[in-house]
Order: sequence, then structure tokens, then C-alpha cells
Amino acid sequence: MKTLTAVLYREVDMYVAECPEVGTVSQGKTVEEAVANLTEATELYLEEFPQDVKERPIITTFEVYRGARV
Repeated sequence: MKTLTAVLYREVDMYVAECPEVGTVSQGKTVEEAVANLTEATELYLEEFPQDVKERPIITTFEVYRGARV
């Protein structure tokens, strides 16, 4: 079993989940559903395209000036 990273962000009515180590993306109506769908998509992808994931990405936060548009 491998531990991978899930990065999630909210769209209008869904959560989008992405695995930066593999590049897979999925979505769901809840965080749990998005992660479950991402897990399934990643497992299926790795069955077809096996990879040796050695390093996990570094994830951090940063601040921007108040006037910046995001």
C-alpha cells in the first residue's frame, strides 16, 4: 500500500481532488466522495501505467497582497 497526496478545492457545487504524484484528478459532491473517486481513479491508472512514486510533494501555503485577485 502507498500513501499519496490529495489536493482538494471547491468548485461551485463539487469538490475537485487531484493527486500531484500521479496526475490523476476526480470530483465528488463531498470531500469524502471526491477522495474516494480519486482513490479509485488512481488505482485504475496505476494498474495500467505502473509508477514508482519515490517522493511526496512539498505542500505549503503562502499569502498574497490584499489587492491581488484570486
